Amino acid sequence: MVKKIKAGSSQLEVAQISLGCMRIAELSPQEADVHIHSAVEAGIDFFDHADIYAGGKAEEVFGDVLAASPGMREQLMVQTKCGIRQGFFDFSKEHIVQSVENSLKRLKTDYVDVLLLHRPDTLMEPEEVAEAFDYLEQKGMVKHFGVSNLNPLQIELLKKNVKQPLLFNQLQLSIMVSGMIDAGFNVNMTNSASVVHDGGILEYSRLHDMTIQPWSPFQYGFFEGVFLGNDKFPELNEVIGRLAAEKEVADTAIAIAWLLRHPASMQPIVGTTNTQRLLDIAKASDITLTRQEWYEIYRAAGNKLP
Repeated sequence: MVKKIKAGSSQLEVAQISLGCMRIAELSPQEADVHIHSAVEAGIDFFDHADIYAGGKAEEVFGDVLAASPGMREQLMVQTKCGIRQGFFDFSKEHIVQSVENSLKRLKTDYVDVLLLHRPDTLMEPEEVAEAFDYLEQKGMVKHFGVSNLNPLQIELLKKNVKQPLLFNQLQLSIMVSGMIDAGFNVNMTNSASVVHDGGILEYSRLHDMTIQPWSPFQYGFFEGVFLGNDKFPELNEVIGRLAAEKEVADTAIAIAWLLRHPASMQPIVGTTNTQRLLDIAKASDITLTRQEWYEIYRAAGNKLP
């Protein structure tokens, strides 16, 4: 059973692993129903959406499952995101409110548990975002708030006016996409790994009690492909495979356990539509890698310690 963690600085308890629903529209209604119920039974009761996933179809499919399962909504945590539009980003009050209203209709629910702002909008007016958040909170349409892919100063700029705690930041992070970790090892160095690309978001998140939600935890590059079982990464797969065999779990569980081992108390978003794979991943919550195992995986990914 997947464990619970505290979300950010709140007392809100959430599943340690979240199911990303970007591709759920590819499933038949029956398959989607089985997938969602299986996730809940395994303790994965936190579901991540966005208004743009499958053009809104992903939320519709999920909403149909909720509608067919009376009483299920109150057992779940539903998160959605807004801000990405065709060719631009939009953090205006009008768009945020309209996006949430549309998501609620598709999800067939009166509220979402979490709303994230999806990608930075350089034209953002913190006052407008604050007005949107206040309205959505007062109307009971959104319970909690966060961001996605924002750096520390962008978050601080938001906090200038937004009074609600920003509990989450959804960021790309995996064994093979570990820049926010790499820079912390290479302090006072001049190699490429020493470059801080994101303003020290890992340390900022820990200092300010924001829960990082790693997205694409099995990917290398930006949607270039998965690293597990990939011939491009023989040493990494040998190490992960050996540890998986020792602990009698799937390689996917080891990859997620690597993220969970970090003291930042992360909540990985896994987007699989394969129910058995999801159940295999859920076992990561029962694994605690040793410090030596964590570093062995990190080095096997091609990283050099100074």
